[in-house]
Amino acid sequence: MNKGILLSGGIDSIALSYWKRPDIAFTLNYGQEPALAEIGASKAVCSALNIRHEVIEIDCSKLGSGDLLKQKALDVAPSTEWWPYRNQLLITLACMKAISYGIKELMVGAVRSDGFHKDGTVGFFSRISELMQYQEGNISISAPGIDKISSELVIDSGIPPDILFYAHSCHMGNMPCGHCRGCNKYIEVTQQLSDAGWKKS
Repeated sequence: MNKGILLSGGIDSIALSYWKRPDIAFTLNYGQEPALAEIGASKAVCSALNIRHEVIEIDCSKLGSGDLLKQKALDVAPSTEWWPYRNQLLITLACMKAISYGIKELMVGAVRSDGFHKDGTVGFFSRISELMQYQEGNISISAPGIDKISSELVIDSGIPPDILFYAHSCHMGNMPCGHCRGCNKYIEVTQQLSDAGWKKS
């Protein structure tokens, strides 16, 4: 095995999985409210694409904040779903498992609009990749969709709707709430795809 992906079960990581076809996908239950739906969506996508799927379970809920725990976000949060150092945490945990498979690259489904979080920027991924490559295992971290908006990533990936729409985007729970930032993003992206004439393949 050579390439892995951090698969959250959301639109971006599902489209990236279809586009890049990693050898293995890692989904984490770290104590977030929508964990079961994220795992279910990720499992369905990996089954459809014949990608090995590993679920990592570790309860970090006492360290989080915001919508993903149905709590008020910390004062320093740039958005309601912000969880302190979440991408750094998830990448580290995934690499702790990936190293045993000999993975040399871990992909993350970040897009341009994630840049309002420091851990969704090009600078963050450059720094975390340098850190991970410095350590034993020499795993590089990449975000191949970082220069695209979500609808562009979907279109460029060539993913058909029947796989993309396994996605679970809600931050608040295992059923879409219809009003959190994740649900609003899902609605926005599907509207953009419709406006762009995205059709079933």
